[in-house]
Amino acid sequence: MSQGKAQGSTSATEARNGLFSLVKRTEVEGRTTLIHKHRERALLAPLDRLPAARKADAFPSHALSAAQKDFGELLTLAAQGQPQVLRRGRTPVAVLLPVDAASGVVLSDTAAHPTSAASAGGAVNSPQDQDSGRAPRRLATLGDAIGAALASGPAGGPTFGLAGLDAATGGLQPGRLTLVAAAPNVGGSLLGLAAARQTALVDNQRVLYAASGPNQSDVMRRIISAETGGDYPRLKQGRLTQHEQKLAQKLVQAPLLIDDGSDLTAEAIVETAPYVQDLALVVVDRLQASHNARLPLSGDRLPAASQTLAALARTVQVPVLAIVDSDDPALLGLLDADVLLTLTPTEDPAKVHVSVAERDFGMIASACLSPDLLHARFLDAAAPPTVPADRAHPVEGLGSVVEREMAEAALAYTSGAHQGLPAALTHVLSALRTALAAGDPKALAELGPSLAQAAAALPQMPETPEGRRLAAALAAYAAAETASTREQGVAVSPSAGSTNDAEDEASSETDVEIQPGDEEDEPEGAVFPALTLLKDAVTRSKMHPIKVIRIEDRASGPWPLISEHMDGEPRWTHPDVTSTRVPFTRGNGKRVRRDQLQVPASYGDGLLCLIDRNGSYPSACSAVPLAPNKLLHTGRLEAFDKSQAGIYLIDIPQWNRTDMPHPLGRITDRPDEHGRVWVTTPHIKQLARLARDGHLAAMPPIHDSWTGKANESLFKPFYEASRKARTELVEAGGEPYKTYKTRLSIALRLLWPKRPEQASPFWRPDWRMSMVAEASVRHWTVAFKAVQEGHTLLALRNVDAAVFWTPDDTPPTTYRTGTGFGEVKAKFIQPGEVIPEGDD
Repeated sequence: MSQGKAQGSTSATEARNGLFSLVKRTEVEGRTTLIHKHRERALLAPLDRLPAARKADAFPSHALSAAQKDFGELLTLAAQGQPQVLRRGRTPVAVLLPVDAASGVVLSDTAAHPTSAASAGGAVNSPQDQDSGRAPRRLATLGDAIGAALASGPAGGPTFGLAGLDAATGGLQPGRLTLVAAAPNVGGSLLGLAAARQTALVDNQRVLYAASGPNQSDVMRRIISAETGGDYPRLKQGRLTQHEQKLAQKLVQAPLLIDDGSDLTAEAIVETAPYVQDLALVVVDRLQASHNARLPLSGDRLPAASQTLAALARTVQVPVLAIVDSDDPALLGLLDADVLLTLTPTEDPAKVHVSVAERDFGMIASACLSPDLLHARFLDAAAPPTVPADRAHPVEGLGSVVEREMAEAALAYTSGAHQGLPAALTHVLSALRTALAAGDPKALAELGPSLAQAAAALPQMPETPEGRRLAAALAAYAAAETASTREQGVAVSPSAGSTNDAEDEASSETDVEIQPGDEEDEPEGAVFPALTLLKDAVTRSKMHPIKVIRIEDRASGPWPLISEHMDGEPRWTHPDVTSTRVPFTRGNGKRVRRDQLQVPASYGDGLLCLIDRNGSYPSACSAVPLAPNKLLHTGRLEAFDKSQAGIYLIDIPQWNRTDMPHPLGRITDRPDEHGRVWVTTPHIKQLARLARDGHLAAMPPIHDSWTGKANESLFKPFYEASRKARTELVEAGGEPYKTYKTRLSIALRLLWPKRPEQASPFWRPDWRMSMVAEASVRHWTVAFKAVQEGHTLLALRNVDAAVFWTPDDTPPTTYRTGTGFGEVKAKFIQPGEVIPEGDD
């Protein structure tokens, strides 16, 4: 190339259209391009042609996307002697310079002398390959690198907003790909969200959030939950408080761009990023370790995707933060990460360990975070936000020994490290810890009634050391409260909607206490040999059902995923109605608590119509969809297959109606970190019907599944025998009928005994929960039909109790009154009267 000539020449129109690729060649290859517009000429040159261009505010600077729009004007300014710096994000990458009109070269342009040696501290170009015709590679001296670093000043990249982690990582560095590696349910995605929140909401810098898995609604709700401390499960249902709604309005202008489009690939992210003006951070949530045909960022495509994302970071000179849902070293070794953050749970459920490793150096630092999954965020482990650091533990001397133990046992759940508690219980336990830590005796005293309710209505606790410890603490508190209230003559109040009396028919099937020997067949001549009949029904099936899953298989596969909370039973009261638990003395002198409903005057005249559904569980056995044999891992499903049954991982569908509870009932209280829940086949079929009929916007996607060939008649012989016996015994009443109900409950409970040590001819959690879910679905469906016909539902509880507001003493026509299975008993009371339960 002769002296005074640029390495290429193009028109202003061509340069504008290909500006991104032209700048990339300038930056990477050191190419200088002459650009002309009529009589105006300027040079697009590397920054080492004008080192001062690296200094902030030294010359006018423009993001590439803005420069492309105004390129003609910038070219004119450069031609007139005013250099124009081009930025990718906040990083200068090239400069438009004036040209000497006589010689056509830039003053002091060392590129015009490619074979000459550089002076000290100046850049040199390697000799051009004459045969290949390629542009020479640009070389920089150590002085150039030092000068550039000094000119750019201290690094000011994005951070996580978590002091401990930011200190360990030094923030997120431009030009680097950082991977966050965490097993599912540890919270890896929440670190990506933390960086996005800090960058966009606090630092007011632009973020591209590429969501491969969560959608834009998920991202929005997680941000609102993290920013306000609102419960993420509630927000998933679309229920926002006024404060949360105001925050959502403020976030409308936040510089956070979300791409949750289908077929999101690494190449698509690379194409989009350069067009985002003043881009400061790219977050990719997430890379999925298991293969999914619908998600390009999954399976064996991850190594290539990570290389593409690493190249993007280097090209646009912004940090790229990608989340991978695995901590498998074999997989991580295949991914092209500059920095690797690995999240690992610790023995302390209130802490997650984060190791920081850098390519070629290995582990360089570590930090600890406190998971707060209920609010979709991590906190600094050393500094919880609600309690001063010196008051992080209960104040000595405040509260009883029982209360203090309950607070300590609750930490695993109030911190969000473990899940499995009802949201209401988590809230009251969090308030207990706060009151004790803050040394607030008044707040502790005010919590007394709520704690008593929570302890008296002890839910099924997770079968973990943390769950057992908390269950024991709650039981001890309940016992202490019972002893205290007996002395004071006041009854302990269970939570609203609970039915804890063993004699109540509404709860007899769920609360029956199995005794040693109950697993044996009933003696000949028994009033109702329920267990014998159930065993015979299963044995009679031509599908050769597997009645007992081997003990060694129960800790893996689908079995740990199944819980009592998959029943879907509603605990719902209409938002216009006030429900209060009040003391009540039964006819036998037993002191209990019962509901009292206050209806607003706007409802007009009417009565409370109490609906009590007969034999909900055995009635469900008439046609409950379940898999008699093993459940196989069938993974993500494109659609629900009616020929299969099992358990399914789905998003919680949005339910906007306020006149009916969510069709999934209390299942919605316990989503995982991605807002997903496991459900059985009856609920999947219910959602499919609701979507088909237009009551849901769409059928939620099935992200994972364990299924087998479906059968709906496995329990039908048992159902028929139970129905016949009820018809004969219900009229007689007395002890024979009570014995019938007890044996019926025991047989169905033995499908999945609560206690691991309990002997049973069955061990099929999926059968048990499918049967209970079928009862819940039928209960909800009949109530929904009544609401559709114009009736007003006030409350829906368990699998058999409903309360309607009726203008006269006529129950909704969707119910059949009678004493048979599936039929109901209807009773009418005045507003404000105590609602009786069971045998009251």
